[in-house]
Amino acid sequence: MATFNLSSPKHPNSPFVSSNVPSRISPVVAFYPIPKSSFLLSSISLRLRPITIKTESKTKARGSSYVVSALKKLSDADLVTVPPETEAIPGLFPSDAGVYAVYDGNGDLQFVGISRNVAASVLSHRKSVPELCSSVKVGVVDDPERAALTQAWKSWMEEHISATGKVPPGNESGNNTWVRQPPRKKSDLRLTPGRHVQLTVPLEELIDRLVKENKVVAFIKGSRSAPLCGFSQRIVGILESVGVDYESVDVLDEEYNPGLRETLKTYSSWPTFPQVFVNGELVGGCDILTSMYEKGELADVFQK
Repeated sequence: MATFNLSSPKHPNSPFVSSNVPSRISPVVAFYPIPKSSFLLSSISLRLRPITIKTESKTKARGSSYVVSALKKLSDADLVTVPPETEAIPGLFPSDAGVYAVYDGNGDLQFVGISRNVAASVLSHRKSVPELCSSVKVGVVDDPERAALTQAWKSWMEEHISATGKVPPGNESGNNTWVRQPPRKKSDLRLTPGRHVQLTVPLEELIDRLVKENKVVAFIKGSRSAPLCGFSQRIVGILESVGVDYESVDVLDEEYNPGLRETLKTYSSWPTFPQVFVNGELVGGCDILTSMYEKGELADVFQK
C-alpha cells in the first residue's frame, strides 16, 4: 500500500494537498511601475528628451497654481518637510504625476520614485516607513505617460549616482521597502497526491472532510488565478471582492482530483459548477451567489 503525506496550510493534519505554484511578483513602486535599479553604474548613458513639468518655488497650499517650466535638477528642487500629521500631506504635495525623491531625518536620499499621484505616494510612504520619509523633493510632469515619467526618474537617478557613485538604498535591486507587492494568491487544494496513488478512503469522504474542515470552499473550473470558465471567474471575483478567506479546488484537474466532478455532483445533489460551500453546507453556484452579492446578503452568510 502506498503511503503519502498530505497537508493543508490551514490544517496541518488535513488530507488535502496545497499545490505549490510560485506566484509571479511584479513590483509596483508607489502607484506606478518603475524600472529596476539593477543597472551597472558605468553603463549609464541616457538621452533625455525635454520634459515640461510644473514646479513650485516654495510650499503652496491646496488649490494653488504651479508655474510651468523645465524639469529642475534634483539638486535644485525644493526639499519639503513631511508633516507628522498625515492628513496634511494631500494639501502640501501636488496630486499630479511626477518624480519624487524621499530623504530620511539625516538628509540622506533613500528612494527616487515616480507616481501618477505624488501626494498619495508620499502619504503611503509616510505611513509605511515614517522613519525613512522625513522630507521630499518633487518634480511634477505634465505628461503622465510612463515614458515621460521614466525619463524624469532617470535624470534624477543619473544626477544622484554621478554625485555619490551609488544608487539610493530603496532603488537597489532586491530592496522591497518602498515597493508595493501585489497580494499573493493562495494555492488551490488537491484532494490526492496524484492518480497513481491508491486512496485509502473514498473520494466522497475526502470531499466531506474538506468542506467541513474549511469555512468556505469553492469548487471551480480551473484555478483561482486562472479560472477556465466565466462562471468560475465570476465566483472568484465575488469571493475576493467580499474579502473572505476561502479554499479553491479545480474540478477539471484529473491528475490530482480524479473523478471529482461526478463524485461532487452526487455528494451535493447539484449538477453544475462552480459550487460554493460555507460551514460544510452548499450555498449554491454562480447565479445564487451573484444574486446574494448584489443584494448585500453574502457577507452575512460568511460571518455565521
